[in-house]
Amino acid sequence: MRILGIDPGLAIVGFGFVDKEGHKVTPVQYGCIQTEAHTPEEERLLHVYEGMVQLIDKYKPDAVALEKLFFSRNVTTALPVAQARGVLVLAAVQRGLPVAEYTPMQVKQAIVGYGKAEKRQVQEMVKMFLKLSAIPKPDDVADALAIAVCHAHSYSLNSKLNEVLRK
Repeated sequence: MRILGIDPGLAIVGFGFVDKEGHKVTPVQYGCIQTEAHTPEEERLLHVYEGMVQLIDKYKPDAVALEKLFFSRNVTTALPVAQARGVLVLAAVQRGLPVAEYTPMQVKQAIVGYGKAEKRQVQEMVKMFLKLSAIPKPDDVADALAIAVCHAHSYSLNSKLNEVLRK
């Protein structure tokens, strides 16, 4: 199973493709889609959408996992991120891909085993778990890989639970 993890944003969209075979999760490709700061928002959204469509078409994931949007204070910065998230979900759904969402706490719990882990701990665990030579940069890329790994673990657990419930 190939999973695409996405850390949504308007300036930087982190992405990470991983393959899950049995209990083994291996990185396939990772990086980011970046947009220029002083470009009109609608052009930036189009760039994010088109970039994601190209990645999906090239790497052909079986599932997509995104971080749930969370904001507590600044609605102004949350709105562009929400719009970018919308075009990312649209790109996946148009290709018939199932989309899963995880809170930052769920991702931290899956990667580190502690829902309030520090960002650096998550990054180190992603590096170690995927046997990478360095922590992926920018941070959005490491976050996207963490989301993909979280889905790999959650998908297995949910599949087993569904099997038990069907019996």
